[in-house]
Amino acid sequence: MTQPLKAPDSFFINGEWVRPRHGPMLEVVSPVTEEVIVRYPEAQPDDMDRAVAAARAAFDHGPWPRMAPSERASYLRRVASLIEARLEEIAWAWTRQVGAPISLTRKLVPQNATLFRYYAELIETYPFRDDRKRDDGGAVRVLREPVGVCAAISPWNAPMVLLTYKIAAGLASGCTMVAKPSPETPLEAYILAECIEAAGLPRGVFNLVPAGREAGDHLIRHRDVDKVAFTGSTAVGKHIMKVCSERLARVSLELGGKSAAVLLPDADFQKALPSLMVYSMPISGQVCFSLTRLLVPNSRKDEFLDLFLPAVTALKVGDPGDPATQMGPLAMARQRERVEGYIAAGRAGGATLACGGKRPAGLDKGFYLEPTVFSDVTPDMKIFQEEIFGPVVSVIGYDDEEDAVKKANATRYGLNGAVYSRDVERAFRFAQRMRTGGLTINGLIVDPKHPFGGYRESGMGREGGPEGLDNYLEVKTIHIA
Repeated sequence: MTQPLKAPDSFFINGEWVRPRHGPMLEVVSPVTEEVIVRYPEAQPDDMDRAVAAARAAFDHGPWPRMAPSERASYLRRVASLIEARLEEIAWAWTRQVGAPISLTRKLVPQNATLFRYYAELIETYPFRDDRKRDDGGAVRVLREPVGVCAAISPWNAPMVLLTYKIAAGLASGCTMVAKPSPETPLEAYILAECIEAAGLPRGVFNLVPAGREAGDHLIRHRDVDKVAFTGSTAVGKHIMKVCSERLARVSLELGGKSAAVLLPDADFQKALPSLMVYSMPISGQVCFSLTRLLVPNSRKDEFLDLFLPAVTALKVGDPGDPATQMGPLAMARQRERVEGYIAAGRAGGATLACGGKRPAGLDKGFYLEPTVFSDVTPDMKIFQEEIFGPVVSVIGYDDEEDAVKKANATRYGLNGAVYSRDVERAFRFAQRMRTGGLTINGLIVDPKHPFGGYRESGMGREGGPEGLDNYLEVKTIHIA
């Protein structure tokens, strides 16, 4: 594909590359070849202790939280420029670890620099101090201050951008950070650490400790961690929230989704098709905001399937390093096994397998699976209710708009969604009735300069936009007598 991957051998703690004290190693397995492509050291609880201690000292005694926002902004811009110089490397790391097509990763990785530049610009005008008056004429100063030491825990599917949402906003606020990327995808976090080091941020402000479950659990339980920012599964998010509630540590959670795209009766299916093709199964469906439930009028369901199914079966599945590939493999063996289990459940539950459902012919090696579509899916089915996290889409019929709203809202999730209609105001009114944190009319847009997050079991808090900065701030009120 490209140059050999460099295997990390250290952690980044207190501004230095620190060799591990213990010997356990983690492995990155290629989803294309099923072979180990990187081995690297696994952080242990005492490594987490060192990282948290460094972040604690940097927050309590260092210059970072006390800098003028404009000074922090200059550092963030340096990080952005250093990231931009390594975009091709970042794109290939994503492709090689996860199996996301290189044509897609090249398109998306600039978001990392965008986030650092956005928060640099935002904090230069953000109201960290708001002077007010009381009814008695006395002065009140409302301050927004960094929450403290933050643990940033990111998943494997979009490794760098989901970490950067946290790091860029947290650093902009004046917090100090301990980053724990997914053990399956550490490489982009190392690139980020190298960029932060080269940008010259003070010691201890950013620390990187890749680890598995044990050390990760130690991190979220650490009494010197003031906040945990997590992206991942709803089950793990609930665990983090429970642990953090014991000391009332702050938590922001971006969790799972089962997002619905509702095609209203007047929708133009031809115009809707391109965005549905991109966003119903991006990165082989391993994206939390995927539009995995497609709601269409029963009166037009056959018309929709006649358009959608040929487009799905025509997707080019293969080597993600080939720029012509539209869908690569699933990221790991356990992920493919999980998705195959849901396909079996869909069949057993009475849904109609309209296409896909098996491993592609000629791709005997690698964690590949055909793009899969079920029709005749109803709310009582497992594949309607649960996040599959694979290339499986359900086509669901509805009778009228009331039925469509009911079915769109009939899961425990509420992360994302879309509404298609020739009448934008009609689509807007419908979108207001959907219980979900983000929606797009006639497409799907996720913009890092605007808030992203979910209702219900899709999480709490928002990433991106000014709301993403608010995640890392506490409010202090000072009355002057």
